[in-house]
Amino acid sequence: MMLEKKMTDFLEVLSSKEPVPGGGGASAAVGAFAAALGMMVANLTVGKKTYAAVEEEILGVRERLEKIRDQLVVLADRDAEAFEPLSKAYGMPKETEEQKAEKERVMENALYEASVVPLQIMETVKTAMDELELLEEKGSRIAVSDAGVGILFAQAALEGASLNIFINTRMMKDRMKAEDLNRRADELIKEGTSQKNRIYENVLKKIR
Repeated sequence: MMLEKKMTDFLEVLSSKEPVPGGGGASAAVGAFAAALGMMVANLTVGKKTYAAVEEEILGVRERLEKIRDQLVVLADRDAEAFEPLSKAYGMPKETEEQKAEKERVMENALYEASVVPLQIMETVKTAMDELELLEEKGSRIAVSDAGVGILFAQAALEGASLNIFINTRMMKDRMKAEDLNRRADELIKEGTSQKNRIYENVLKKIR
């Protein structure tokens, strides 16, 4: 798995001319960092007398964030896998009408599949944002700034993944499918932005 590499190795590959990992994989990685920061806040909360009343709730948050983090690691690889057929489709011959038709068919399917994974990244990141909101409200006050950093990372991951949808859907011939993907991405951005603004403002009020 790409994110099982040492961070320096991952960054080296990301910096290269290799097509993957690209923006989608990087967005998944940033989302995984957001979830990991939430887990840290949870770990700094459990076992403290001050937060005994919410300990069970925080333990549930930590467990869910661990699953989210691990899912985003998997999605980083799936994003790379989804791009490979699209990369090959670009190089298909188009000298005859039959070749053109076949290339168009393969491209359409590849563009759709390359859009689905970033949407899954967005949906997974959004669930992390829900958990981070709870941690901002009920987690340890000494780590509230980390919940704030987490929500900023999550928003970056959300919007970053959306760009990998939009660049593919603009080339899709099936506009109904394309607009459905765009609509779902737009909804997640709208919801996520509102949530990010709310959480970030709350964090600032607590630390400034």
